[in-house]
Amino acid sequence: MASTTAPVPVPAPTVGFDLDMTLIDSRPGIRACYLALSERTGTYIDADLAVTRLGPPLAEELINWFPEDRLEEMGDLYRSMYPAIAITATPAMAGAREAIDAVRAAGGRAIVVTAKYEPNAKLHLEHLGIHPDEVVGNLWAEQKAEALREHGAQIYVGDHIGDVRGARKADALAVAVATGPCSAQELSSAGADVVLGDLTEFPGWLANYRPARA
Repeated sequence: MASTTAPVPVPAPTVGFDLDMTLIDSRPGIRACYLALSERTGTYIDADLAVTRLGPPLAEELINWFPEDRLEEMGDLYRSMYPAIAITATPAMAGAREAIDAVRAAGGRAIVVTAKYEPNAKLHLEHLGIHPDEVVGNLWAEQKAEALREHGAQIYVGDHIGDVRGARKADALAVAVATGPCSAQELSSAGADVVLGDLTEFPGWLANYRPARA
């Protein structure tokens, strides 16, 4: 006798995305902001070097150029200068809008979880016309699991091994794109479940993705 059991529908996904070097190419804007900070303070900053290691919180870069007792002051100054200098200089990464659209087309929600100062993260997305369902800033690496769990994200997409660690701590599928400072091999070795060349590959991957069922 033929089975009449209806197929179990695939739940619509909630997908988290990192921001810098995942959805946006923040190198031009951040480079310009570091150069302006250097000029403003009279302190040498190798901006070209700094933009090769984006991902961690701002203080982890500033400690290379300023004494520890000035980090809070310099961080506040950098963030205050950032909107006028960095926003318009920063383009979207290839495939960024299409990746968000693919999540929506699947009936899901797209959220952004980033280490960037949240008001500046929102300015970037608004300027580029990218409108996720939620934006959560000021979270790095394992801290990102807080927001991913809160919003029920099953997938987290990022370019850094810190993003992989955050996804795994949240028990989310770690999808990595090799568009930032970490190579595909580094991302895979850190525990990424999937490594894509860039976000242009994401819609096709998502269309074929079937979550594991309990």
